[in-house]
Amino acid sequence: MSANDVAPVEVMRGEGPVILGMPHVGTHVPGDIFDRLNEEGRTLRDADWHVDRLYEGLLADPTIVRATFHRYVIDANRDPSGASLYPGQNTTTLVPLTNFDGAPIWKAGAEPGGRETERRLERFHRPYHQALAREIDRVRETCGVAILYDCHSIRSRIPFLFDGALPDLNVGTNDGRTCAPSVESAVRAVAEASPFRAVVNGRFKGGWTTRRYGRPADGVHAVQMELAQLNYLQSEAPPFAYDGARAAQLRGVLKEILHRLAECAARLRDGTAQGAAG
Repeated sequence: MSANDVAPVEVMRGEGPVILGMPHVGTHVPGDIFDRLNEEGRTLRDADWHVDRLYEGLLADPTIVRATFHRYVIDANRDPSGASLYPGQNTTTLVPLTNFDGAPIWKAGAEPGGRETERRLERFHRPYHQALAREIDRVRETCGVAILYDCHSIRSRIPFLFDGALPDLNVGTNDGRTCAPSVESAVRAVAEASPFRAVVNGRFKGGWTTRRYGRPADGVHAVQMELAQLNYLQSEAPPFAYDGARAAQLRGVLKEILHRLAECAARLRDGTAQGAAG
């Protein structure tokens, strides 16, 4: 935890049309920041635990862009201006002051302020998005189209953020604005036919990443998938251990979704699918 020299982003470059964005899988917290977290903050409770492992090997030749830093350092899926993605609803901020349960995560008097937020934007947030933007441009240039699939997960019950139990598969396209109708339909069809409860554009409509990069008229399509963690973790509490047996069924559904997206990209490139959002 005390090392300060971990690169903020890792890129695994592929030649296919699908890009897997992973803004919240990182658990690295530089020592100078970790020392300011309180006991609750140091649990790092709100990571997208093991999402990189969950998606590993499901699709041949994707590009993967993975943030290494924890979202308590700064949230790579938030608007750098600080504007809320969900006005009027409880959420966490660009540099979170609380966890998803509304509990403080910083020691008293050590909460990050404006100057610290700008420093973290420069050190972590911007490098991640610069890398992601480069890969989107490269994939669109080489494949004729790019599909950004933004990978997320969250605890299934968080009263501070939503009522009751979250559906298992939460697909977000900002109400159809971030991708062609054929892309949303491809994901919806697999999700709704699966054994899991699914919703499209429910509580999670797609974060800043999906909304920023989804430009279907320009050949860039973006979809966010928010997964309920109970379907692949042993427990939604520390130590947040991965459960391979429980994950197997979910991995099968996710594999089919990614393959459908690759097929959809080929049709979009060839002009045989709807190429603009409705």
